[in-house]
Amino acid sequence: MLSLALIGLLGGLITGISPCILPVLPVIFLSGGAMSARDADAPATVSRWRPYQVIAGLVVAFSLFTLIGSLVLALLGLPQDFLRWAGIVVLVLIGVGLIVPQFQHILEKPFSWIPQKNVGTERGGFVLGLALGAVYVPCAGPVLAAITVAGSTGNIGPETIVLTLSFAVGAALPLLIFALAGRRVAERVKTFRKHQKKIRTIGGVVMIALAIGLVFNLPQLLQRLVPDYTSALQDQFASDEAIAEQLDLGGLENDQNKDLDLCTNGATELESCGTAPDIQGIQQWFNTPGNEAIDLADLRGQVVLVDFWAYSCINCQRSIPHINAWYDAYKDAGLTVIGVHSPEYAFEKEPRNVIAGAQNFGIEYPVALDNNLSTWTNYRNRYWPAHYLIDADGTVRHIKFGEGGYANTEKLIRELLVQANPDVQLPPPTDVADDTPEAGSTTPETYLSLGKMVNFAGDEDYASGTNTYRYPDDQPRDTFALKGDWTIDFQNATPADGPASIRLNYTAREVRMVLGGEGTVTVTIDGKSTEFEVSGTPNSYPIIPLGDSRQGTLEVTLEPGVEAYSFTFG
Repeated sequence: MLSLALIGLLGGLITGISPCILPVLPVIFLSGGAMSARDADAPATVSRWRPYQVIAGLVVAFSLFTLIGSLVLALLGLPQDFLRWAGIVVLVLIGVGLIVPQFQHILEKPFSWIPQKNVGTERGGFVLGLALGAVYVPCAGPVLAAITVAGSTGNIGPETIVLTLSFAVGAALPLLIFALAGRRVAERVKTFRKHQKKIRTIGGVVMIALAIGLVFNLPQLLQRLVPDYTSALQDQFASDEAIAEQLDLGGLENDQNKDLDLCTNGATELESCGTAPDIQGIQQWFNTPGNEAIDLADLRGQVVLVDFWAYSCINCQRSIPHINAWYDAYKDAGLTVIGVHSPEYAFEKEPRNVIAGAQNFGIEYPVALDNNLSTWTNYRNRYWPAHYLIDADGTVRHIKFGEGGYANTEKLIRELLVQANPDVQLPPPTDVADDTPEAGSTTPETYLSLGKMVNFAGDEDYASGTNTYRYPDDQPRDTFALKGDWTIDFQNATPADGPASIRLNYTAREVRMVLGGEGTVTVTIDGKSTEFEVSGTPNSYPIIPLGDSRQGTLEVTLEPGVEAYSFTFG
């Protein structure tokens, strides 16, 4: 419990200093802090506790709305964005009350029966905090992901509550410091002391401006324009194995998936790991009769292979030929394959892109679009690809994370088919070459997006927004560097004002690149250049064809309009 509290607090602190707090800072500074300043020559009209009240309201609202907000709204039959709109309305009302004192009295009338009413726009900061908690959306991170999954699935226990509260407190502490700084400035600067009424009015205007901005999603635009100076901290925090274990980032344990841990990754013999969790929260199905949904309960008597994949993932692409071969060989013997497409990138959420990708790979088995990662979460999965083998009674008997082990998986498929029907006539085992690279024999998959960037060797910071880069004088093996003006965000890297280049030092038999957008790409190897065009759906393009393993250096030059997502290696 103490570990979770510390993880939540640290995760909240990182979030509390990130760009996502910028839109609320003016409100916190003026209405939460500066308005509580005291003038030695004037009577007190605002509570000195106002900054603490605002932050307390924010913590309470965020905690309650995140954990039980969806449940309460569902019970009441209200839309899921009701709380957000309610918070926006309250912000407007409080803002108007600060600008027009007469309106404040109207707001207080419904509460006139309370002896010590404290609901006005000046004295009561808790209501303002509640409104901010309803509209304040912290930056995503591993702690927030775990909390959101818990709230969405209703798995709310003491650990989740502790994690949520500690995260909320951690995220709010920097805001409290900012509010207290606002009060300190107001008390020390004579202009603030002399113009408290103007400060009050400005605070109201800022509050209304925030509400209007929220209606048009302007804070998100601001966050995209400001480089995320906490991304390195977030990445380090998210990649810590001890933290991942505490948060169970694949999803929270529930009655359906609690026995999956009984399976050993890649075991050579069949195991028993509980009834297979449901396939749930699917946006769309295809490759089924009438594109209707499939319920695992209706597949009793058949052997089922559930494959988690993403169409631009090179690891998945290398495993798909094996799954296609198994489906073709054993579908008439009682094998059903379900491909649960769980996206890594935003473009992988587009149904037309997934359908096109499946057609390119010759996938004919049923595919479920798990765009909200609901089934991914229900299986507590963490890998692309991941195979869950289910017997005819609906029990998970084998789990394999990542590539490889195909002969072993096929052997277990055949065993389960015979168990389900001892009289079944099985064809010979399939003969598909295993192209899984030996561990450590190739350059690791190299992402170019800000949130997942690895292997960058440039001298500059790999930062959000548009920046100028140059190649380093000495670039290590298995790294990349940039040259020219690049615009980088959490999805990809794109040339800014003109052609820009990437230099890659690689170790592989094959190099591919996930590209999108439209334009010309030039690849230069050993002084020889070739060009190809990129257009349409983002996809994986061959840079160096499959051959003998080798080390080398290549340069890829992209025109503006081409989006670079990652390098993959075989």
